[in-house]
Amino acid sequence: MNTYLLLKMVHILSSVLLVGTGLGSAFYMFFANRSGSVAAQAVVSRLVVRADWWFTTPCIFIQPITGIAMAYMAGWPLSTPWLAMSLGLYVLAGICWLLVVWLQIRMAAIAAEAQVGNQALPRLYQQYQQRWEALGYPAFIAMAVTYFLMVNKPALWG
Repeated sequence: MNTYLLLKMVHILSSVLLVGTGLGSAFYMFFANRSGSVAAQAVVSRLVVRADWWFTTPCIFIQPITGIAMAYMAGWPLSTPWLAMSLGLYVLAGICWLLVVWLQIRMAAIAAEAQVGNQALPRLYQQYQQRWEALGYPAFIAMAVTYFLMVNKPALWG
């Protein structure tokens, strides 16, 4: 297998792991937050944070490294419209993700504290939950559009 195909395989697998982990985590966190169970919210938020560190974080670095290497090998300048837009959307999703991770860490700590104290979650948790969801939608849309651009490589402008 040549280097380009190896990079492409790693790029595709890491993109599936990145988006799959994000979508799965969002699914479980979304519904745990609506369960009314502090114990469920504590467990799920703790595991979502763990999944981000174990799976999402490495993929966040693998994606641009393999993508830029493949673009270089294929002779595509980073200013190629579909590629430039993909990189911009990736940065947007990354900014959202950084904020989401901070919120998840805080939510996990708040839920764990409430569970240990056998208390209801404070209003701050719900505020963080709303921000978490609000950031998740643009991040997911950005990644979906990035997938479209990567697969189709459309002529956008120029």
